[in-house]
Amino acid sequence: MLTQDKKQINWKPIIKKFVAVVGEKGVVQRKEELLTYECDGLTSYKQCPPVVVLPRTTEQVSEIVKICNQFSVPFIARGSGTGLSGGALPTENSVLIVTSLMRQILSIDLENQRAVVQPGVINSWVTQAVSGAGFYFAPDPSSQIICSIGGNIAENSGGVHCLKYGVTTNHVLGLKLVLPDGEIVDVGGQIPEMPGYDLTGVFVGSEGTLGIATEITLKILKTAESICVLLADFTSVEAAAASVSDIISAGIIPGGMEMMDNISINAVEDVVATNCYPRDATAILLVEIDGLEVEVAANKQRVTEICKKNGARNVTTASDPETRLKLWKGRKAAFAAAGHVSPDYYVQDGVIPRTQLPYVLQEIERLSKEYGYPIANVFHAGDGNLHPLILFDNSIYGELEKVEELGGEILKLCVKVGGSISGEHGIGADKKCYMPDMFSETDLETMQWVREVFNPQGLANPGKIFPTPRTCGEAAKASIQQFPGLERF
Repeated sequence: MLTQDKKQINWKPIIKKFVAVVGEKGVVQRKEELLTYECDGLTSYKQCPPVVVLPRTTEQVSEIVKICNQFSVPFIARGSGTGLSGGALPTENSVLIVTSLMRQILSIDLENQRAVVQPGVINSWVTQAVSGAGFYFAPDPSSQIICSIGGNIAENSGGVHCLKYGVTTNHVLGLKLVLPDGEIVDVGGQIPEMPGYDLTGVFVGSEGTLGIATEITLKILKTAESICVLLADFTSVEAAAASVSDIISAGIIPGGMEMMDNISINAVEDVVATNCYPRDATAILLVEIDGLEVEVAANKQRVTEICKKNGARNVTTASDPETRLKLWKGRKAAFAAAGHVSPDYYVQDGVIPRTQLPYVLQEIERLSKEYGYPIANVFHAGDGNLHPLILFDNSIYGELEKVEELGGEILKLCVKVGGSISGEHGIGADKKCYMPDMFSETDLETMQWVREVFNPQGLANPGKIFPTPRTCGEAAKASIQQFPGLERF
């Protein structure tokens, strides 16, 4: 955290300059309105910002950043606030630059399969804008009906279809950026391969520490000729996990391949009532196959055989759009449905090699029993991206700290088997203390060099990604500090 956080700042002249750029309605400063922005989707971390600014254009973002530089005030970019790692969490005495009003689709070029959008455009809007012409935007996080493209860029979001089509970075051709000194630059371009350094690749996934994207050139894809979704239900998680490895080993790359355990299945059926997921199944596997009609027909048969060989009780298929959407509806609602079975939940985001799925799931079950917290498993099985949801009650003193420790053990397990501490949610404030478990001091120092080139004063999203002297469990410890004396009870 920057030393500026500890000094008193006279906000009046700063806010006056912000108003001159975006108008009175573009500046939020009333305390009750600021509470809306005190956290992102990771609600255990909270810090109310002193001021929020809502620009509509690249030029306004640039002027706001220049004002922050003039007064040496940190700033944090925020989109829809759906992030799950505390990436858009304000720091003390910082300005929150919210891009939710920058929601124009600036251009669509179907011939060259690209679209240019502002960062506040909602993910699903891109597909809606081009679907009538037979195109779509592939990255589809579970929050796609509310998360913004700017946030997807910051976290390099994935989604159901990242197994075959890749994550956000694979679908970004170019960016217009406002750097941390307010300068406007263009990186990448209108075509997939540009000469020189891949600065687009450097920026995507940088979590707002290198600047703010204000225009994004996206790649859109032609909708497949044929699509089929299969739902296989199993009496063991291990059998479902084995099917995942066997499907890939057979040379089949599904458009998406997702797994849910029994806790998740029942939570989803209680909330969205798809009536598609068998409540007595220990696990279900959702497999989407797309491509040419003849290819889909052949692979549908092969996937069915593989699942049944591994002990699937039933395999149902859906080719019509309405039924396919119904099958996916439950998976997309899994995180929200967890709130129905528990007062609170803490979600993690680790990645493991597919071949390690059975072992890691057994270890997660062991950790669940050891710590005494139920864990619902919902994840992108095809690329080994786990999303364990630890169910707990935050109103019970000390629970959050234990749950954060359990989440950390799961991340360490992912690293131990050759995986990663994040697949798509980012590092943010939540997981920065685990970066040394995955990277050496030299690795982390090299990353800091890149950050300092773009962000020499450290004003852009300070305190994120990289570890600080503070330890893990910061959210729980902060609660104790906020209410002195609680530790005695």
